[in-house]
Amino acid sequence: MGLKDKLHQLKVKYQGKKMAPAFNALHTFLYTPNETTHSGSHIRGADDLKRTMNTVILALLPCLIFGMFNTGYQHNSAINGFPADFSLMEHFLTWDNFWLGLITVLPLLIVSYGVGLGIEFLFAVKKGHEVEEGYLVTGMLVPLIVPIDTPLWMLAIAVAFGVIIGKEVFGGTGMNILNPALTIRAFLFFAYPTWMSGDKVWVHGAVERAGTPDAISGETILGFLAQSRAEEIPWSISDWFYGFVPGSVGETSTFLIILGGLFLVFSKIASWRIMLSAVLGALVMGLIFNLVVSSGILPEYSKFHSLMAFDFWKHLLVGGLAFGIVFMATDPVTGAQTNRGKWIYGFFIGFLSILIRGFNPGYPEGVFLAILLMNVFAPTIDHYVVKGNIKRRMKRLKSANIFPKSTEGVDTLKTETA
Repeated sequence: MGLKDKLHQLKVKYQGKKMAPAFNALHTFLYTPNETTHSGSHIRGADDLKRTMNTVILALLPCLIFGMFNTGYQHNSAINGFPADFSLMEHFLTWDNFWLGLITVLPLLIVSYGVGLGIEFLFAVKKGHEVEEGYLVTGMLVPLIVPIDTPLWMLAIAVAFGVIIGKEVFGGTGMNILNPALTIRAFLFFAYPTWMSGDKVWVHGAVERAGTPDAISGETILGFLAQSRAEEIPWSISDWFYGFVPGSVGETSTFLIILGGLFLVFSKIASWRIMLSAVLGALVMGLIFNLVVSSGILPEYSKFHSLMAFDFWKHLLVGGLAFGIVFMATDPVTGAQTNRGKWIYGFFIGFLSILIRGFNPGYPEGVFLAILLMNVFAPTIDHYVVKGNIKRRMKRLKSANIFPKSTEGVDTLKTETA
């Protein structure tokens, strides 16, 4: 008897008992359910919600692994100085870098999944329904978007808030109006703003070495821009693109984020319309800022000058903009559902992200605020898109000659639809 058969026997044994939802969640995570529908016409798909969530996790894994290497690399580089003759194998893909990143990031991952899934299981057992799979992706996203030095107790409180207030009170997975991972991020930002400024990034934890705390706070690219020190940025454009820069764990490598986005598009999990329109919106707002600076309207000593003068296309390479567009804005639950609505929804996410970034040097990373704002407006956008489609169809219907003239030349009645 195989493992699947044994699990099925246990599932039958526990059926109807209080802990059945928790056991069923483990069973269906490993195997597809044995039950099938017995009536009505259905289209059988090769995937289900768990497999969809696992596909997104696969797209996130390269960013996670790269982020672990980058955590160690940023620490060692800050201690020993950035290598003049950078070698990928010698300086970046080393065991020391990976191990340091692993022991730093893994606790965040464990707390995120432990607290989040614990609450999901508790609600499922209490309410007597199956465990929902939405937190599989949220649990992976959270460690990738929060500062790496976020205290674990602080993260636990934020995760509990995001799961309970951001999702369960609305009815669970598929019913929430805000992205749960960004709700957690927003809670941390408003409850503990000094930890979430976005201009500095923690490189390594406070470890006593020869009596000196081995803790380094490194500037991010956005930190340099917010302080009008763009000329002091020590990294090249290629470093920005490939991700050899300080930042949140999953947000530094634009290259891997693009690969993940392409994987989600070709697997038909994420909407390319939202991604493309968000990029266009960011470029448009960045270009407007560049035009304002070049026109001389904005004085050079203005605190907004450095961020607005930043080349419009470079905004896509720094901060969490690319990560937010690919993995957050495309959330099928909280995003727009209509095709035209996706273009509008995505465009304003990109547009507002750069707008917030330019006008708020104190917190230059504004993509999560832009996405949350558009989450709220997504149903309204869809409503007016559908309403507009109905109006156009009704107009065509009124002007249509439903009953054409007969061959004898006798006019038939024309039906008007209200």
